[in-house]
Amino acid sequence: MTLALAGLAGFGAQAASPRTDDQTQLPQAPAKAASSPWFQPPAESSLPNNAFGALVRQGQAIFLNTKALAPQYVGNELACVNCHLDRGRKANSAPLWAAYTMYPAYRKKNDKVNSFAERMQGCFQFSMNGKAPAADSEVLNALTAYAYWLSTGAPVGQALPGRGFDEPMPPKGGYDIARGAKVYSAQCAICHGANGEGKKVGATQVFPPLWGKDSYNWGAGMHRINTAAGFIQHNMPLGKGETLSDQEAWDVAAFVNSHERPQDPRLVNHDIEATRKKFHEGDGVNLYGVMVDGVLLGQGVK
Repeated sequence: MTLALAGLAGFGAQAASPRTDDQTQLPQAPAKAASSPWFQPPAESSLPNNAFGALVRQGQAIFLNTKALAPQYVGNELACVNCHLDRGRKANSAPLWAAYTMYPAYRKKNDKVNSFAERMQGCFQFSMNGKAPAADSEVLNALTAYAYWLSTGAPVGQALPGRGFDEPMPPKGGYDIARGAKVYSAQCAICHGANGEGKKVGATQVFPPLWGKDSYNWGAGMHRINTAAGFIQHNMPLGKGETLSDQEAWDVAAFVNSHERPQDPRLVNHDIEATRKKFHEGDGVNLYGVMVDGVLLGQGVK
């Protein structure tokens, strides 16, 4: 992907040699589109052609091509953009503009107040099934700059509409994995494969794997059926979000997350039951450490 380089038009008389620590170089807060209920991040064309703009563009490139540009930290075939659609801009897909301004924040997952960098470290460890970059690493600095820029004009500490996945209510009859398999076959397999392997064109992963060794591990937030149901209902099938019912979203999320995937890196003494009790009980609806069709889930794949 070729990233467009924007000029400095519109940045005033002194834009020819802007200071990289001068916040006046940033675009004005974008106006909310009259037809949209969501916050509107700035256009890429508004980025200055200086060190700050270069770092933001680097962050966007890593966001889109994470394994290629940060291979030492990624252990599967996913990229940031697989969960945060449209370059991290799409509402109800955990957009970066709604995340950056909410940190520092306490997270029950690690029982501490997390910085934004620490939150991203968790993404690499769990969603990417990899290793956490150092907080001051080039990778996290670039991703942080990208998130900071996307949130230009967003209120600090205010949860914006579209921030998360807006999970659908649990269906009265509960979820049904077998029914979810039918939804998956009809709506998802064309992109993600009959066996959840995703789709590649040459060496490039075009659609992400949803289970197996190349997908997110058992510690990722998406392993929660309720979380996956919210993401799926708002965003899938790709380009046709908001077309699945609450029941269909829960059923297909349960089907996807009833498959084995890489082990939770927090595994306690090689004990699935102990790990479930410590980290998974009370963590939404999930199948880690649960018997499904005679198989104990959570054993992991490599």
